[in-house]
Amino acid sequence: MTSVPAAPPSRAYRRLGVEERRAQLLGAALTLFAHRAPDDVSIDEVAVAAGVSRPLVYRYFPGGRQQLYEAALGSAAEQLTLCFAEPTTGPPTERVGRVLDRYLGFVDEHDAGFSALLRGGSAAETSRTSTIVDGVRRDAAEQILLHLGRGPGPDQVPAGPRLRMMVRTWIAAVEAASLIWLDEGKQPPAPDLRGWLVDHLIALLAATATSDEETASVVAELVGQETTEGPVGRLAALVTPMAELLKP
Repeated sequence: MTSVPAAPPSRAYRRLGVEERRAQLLGAALTLFAHRAPDDVSIDEVAVAAGVSRPLVYRYFPGGRQQLYEAALGSAAEQLTLCFAEPTTGPPTERVGRVLDRYLGFVDEHDAGFSALLRGGSAAETSRTSTIVDGVRRDAAEQILLHLGRGPGPDQVPAGPRLRMMVRTWIAAVEAASLIWLDEGKQPPAPDLRGWLVDHLIALLAATATSDEETASVVAELVGQETTEGPVGRLAALVTPMAELLKP
């Protein structure tokens, strides 16, 4: 007698609350968007990844892929913004280094989706998605300014235009370097890229301080919090001999 193979055990179905189900669908969508461009992801694939039916996805996101993408993008933006949150204790460059470690970890995990998000050009790109991305950039700049001793709080000094522009320029450079890093097969290694980006920030601060009194004051305050073994001390040790060579 020919035996009939046993059917695979069915996955137990559990009824989820509205918020829990929505989070489940967003998680499945983020996993897909993280590795493929938004245009290449279908609602059917999201349903399969979440283990639900196609109509259920539409019940939560009646606007289809576009609404789901914007919601997933918003969720990713929250995660990316959290990368920049760091207690304001210890040497500032060490804080920024930890921020960059988390940021580059996010880029590494969401490589294709991160690239598609920042480069644009997708049919899913709208003014709303652009606003979400720009919000992350502004939040990131505010967090970095906080580590430079400038903030929007009542007991804090707001950053002036030159310092703010410098920080936003550095944020743009971090984004550009991240995209190039992905294009170059994630080389150099992430710790090397992080170190270079910290050096880049220090160099921008030093250059801006030569013509902006506020930035010069910020640099003076920051140097007092750094160590000779940290990025500032190491960079100074490398640059000082070069400066001596340039003397007439």
